[in-house]
Amino acid sequence: MRSFSEFGNDLYTGKRSIEIVGRQKTWYAVSAVLLVLASMGLFVRGLNIGLEFRGGSEFRISSITNFNGFEARAKTALGTVNPGSNVVVTKTTDAVRVQTEKFQSTLQTEKVKAALAHEFNVGVNSISANTIGPSWGASVSQQAITALVVFLILVSLLLAAYFRTWKMSIAALIALAHDLVITVGIYALAGFEVTPASVIGFLTILGYSLYDTVVVFDKVRENTLEAEGNGRLSYSQAANQAVNQTLVRSINTSVVALLPVASILGIGYFLLGPGTLLDLSLALFVGIAVGTYSSIFIATPVLADLREREPAMKELKKRAARFQAAQARKESTATSDGDPLSADDEGMRDVVHASSGGGATARPVHPYVQTGPRNQPKRPPKSKR
Repeated sequence: MRSFSEFGNDLYTGKRSIEIVGRQKTWYAVSAVLLVLASMGLFVRGLNIGLEFRGGSEFRISSITNFNGFEARAKTALGTVNPGSNVVVTKTTDAVRVQTEKFQSTLQTEKVKAALAHEFNVGVNSISANTIGPSWGASVSQQAITALVVFLILVSLLLAAYFRTWKMSIAALIALAHDLVITVGIYALAGFEVTPASVIGFLTILGYSLYDTVVVFDKVRENTLEAEGNGRLSYSQAANQAVNQTLVRSINTSVVALLPVASILGIGYFLLGPGTLLDLSLALFVGIAVGTYSSIFIATPVLADLREREPAMKELKKRAARFQAAQARKESTATSDGDPLSADDEGMRDVVHASSGGGATARPVHPYVQTGPRNQPKRPPKSKR
């Protein structure tokens, strides 16, 4: 832990630096690959929409003593009542959940309950049936989209007002879209069911990603103001320094957030089975991980690319290049002399004496060396003694 804290301190003070903004093409390529895979999941395989959105009937069978072959047995029972129906069977902690299309009559529902009770050797009262219409899911989806649009508009206005530039809003929105597409794409590729809890998780990760991005942007603004004052760093360099200074904080925050979510995810997957807890924790886990990546490797490089095109930032880049070139020449000269020079010794050089063989001439020396120390009294001439 001590070495990690020292590493973070070195990053903050500038003793060490990881090139992140300068390697933006690498991070863009990684994100492009992830986005292509996510798009394949969305448009080729498609989302596994939950019963709440597509509508249908759900049966929960409890008090089961034998779970062997539960999926095939449930499908066989449904096949005796409604052959060819699309059936999804999952196992929870102590029950089996069967989802199928909506039955039009109560008589069919009762026949399915009887068939399932006979197949799993339980009483009819141990089976609960619920019917959900697609209009409920459509209403939830519409409200979620409306909330998302309002959220993005308000966030854009707030960021533009706080940071005094709309380009930070654009960079933050790009990072948010990046996180949302990849998270939903992972859901599609893995075949996870999208439920109202998943939608809540998707909206929650946007807030987390935005929070992490704003923290980095605030440090970028601080470093940029300092760079504009002294002209020592370009905008990209100041932004890279900001990312390094907040890198350890971002990692620590993400780990602290991911550990409890991972615990809930493990409990939901191995013990509780499919349900609201599993759906919510899965969305949060994927979204927090992707959001941390985007706030470091996507949002800040995109912001630097947008700001570097401004005339003021181009002029700052020229000033920084001149300053850094002068510093490099000074260090090169000091290294060749064998003794690094301090700022107070600027312009001073040691005298290079001729060797005993002769032929070598001395370098020009500082006037202080030629005339002696400043304010040293001189002996008056003989005529005035």
